[in-house]
Amino acid sequence: MNLLNSDRFWQFACTLYAKSGQQQTLLALQNQQGKNVNLCLLLLYLDSLKLSINAEQLSALIASINEFDTQALKPLRSARSYLKERQHTISDYAIIRKELLSAELKLEKQQQQMLVDKANQFKMLEVIKPNNIELYVKLA
Repeated sequence: MNLLNSDRFWQFACTLYAKSGQQQTLLALQNQQGKNVNLCLLLLYLDSLKLSINAEQLSALIASINEFDTQALKPLRSARSYLKERQHTISDYAIIRKELLSAELKLEKQQQQMLVDKANQFKMLEVIKPNNIELYVKLA
């Protein structure tokens, strides 16, 4: 069994997300195709470790974070977007935005931990050139 480390995954995710073009690509997958950025990042992390998952394992990963995404992250993103559109009418907008971003980052980290916990239950195959992200992106 290949146990993943959530701290190493977090560092990988932060580094990758900061690379030119990655944020836009990941957010486009989220906003246009309904994909989960943290799951995309985990799949890219697994690719970097040369570990491959199957469709059943991918479905289990999706199921493991679905409720958290629906109940915690999406409403927070929606609130942040709503407030951004009305920022000129909100006197403490900059402070509120900073606090919402901080809360969202903590929730993102929690969701990543949930993904790692679920992935650590899997028997993953070591392969030379995995393409876990493609499996997810092609999923309807």
